[in-house]
Amino acid sequence: MKKLNPWLIGLGTATGYFLAQQAWALWQVASKNVEQTLKTQHNQAAKGVSFSETCETETYTKTHTIEDGIERIVYTPKKRRFDTPIVMQHGMWHGAWCWELWQALFAKWGWESHAHSLPGHAGSPVQRPIRRCTLDYYLSFLKTEMERLPQRPILMGHSMGGALTQWFLKYVADDLPAAVLVAPWVSHSMFKDGTVKLATYDPIGVLLMTLSWDASPMARDAANSAVRFLVGPDAAVPLTELQPKLGPESVIVMYQHNPPFWYPPESVNTPLLWVAGEDDPLLVEAAERRSAAHYKADYYVAERARHNVMMEHNFEETAVAIHNWLVQQIKA
Repeated sequence: MKKLNPWLIGLGTATGYFLAQQAWALWQVASKNVEQTLKTQHNQAAKGVSFSETCETETYTKTHTIEDGIERIVYTPKKRRFDTPIVMQHGMWHGAWCWELWQALFAKWGWESHAHSLPGHAGSPVQRPIRRCTLDYYLSFLKTEMERLPQRPILMGHSMGGALTQWFLKYVADDLPAAVLVAPWVSHSMFKDGTVKLATYDPIGVLLMTLSWDASPMARDAANSAVRFLVGPDAAVPLTELQPKLGPESVIVMYQHNPPFWYPPESVNTPLLWVAGEDDPLLVEAAERRSAAHYKADYYVAERARHNVMMEHNFEETAVAIHNWLVQQIKA
């Protein structure tokens, strides 16, 4: 009997494992019903306040809490100019902390802002294994944060948070005062306009994350890690400071923002501003521009900025552009 080649056995085993993993991921997203998810209470954290801290400056009061399992950072201006608050939704690997520079600026200009961390991110404890977290699951928490406020807020989402903003407008409510998408996932397909580039940008990270279904390897501290697409060399928050703050993330979420699991609405009623990073290596500006055109959104390009435009060298200039646009929407 001819002896089987161990290399072929290994290749076959690896291929079978990979295909099984893909089938598992596709089943996970195919089995989700967004409307049903939104009808279910998913916050299983213990009730009560486990952390509370307040600090004040001349222009704002900052409150940092963890209550009922959700971390929240709220900036309240000393001189409020606008009644409409802003809810800020972070993206993959990040938490409420990522909005700090912009929250301080917007408070200075008279805006109240609310940033929160999704379960398993930053100060919000894990409630579900990260590999089983999906966009509809995250959306249920965003919906709760929006409904906590006494009036319809402005919604601002970065990266995956930009995808959640699109999902909110489609599945929850399309009557917000305004929405700002900050280097968001594209309108139609992350596979087409994001994931393929990710695979070429960091093939080792992609391989590692498909073995665990945890996207943490993409944010690992390594010379060729995909984490380098987040900020440029002149960023206000350098990569050496940013990278240690990054946490785990689900891989399945990237599958879910694609056909046949996701199709963008043909039109939206909420005024939209789409902000792109000119030098974003993955969510490239051309794809962002096409997505903004689909929604007929107003469009702004942050010059020489990579993905985390709210931490880049020109973070204040970009914030000014957003502020000026929001003022016009609120007055309209």
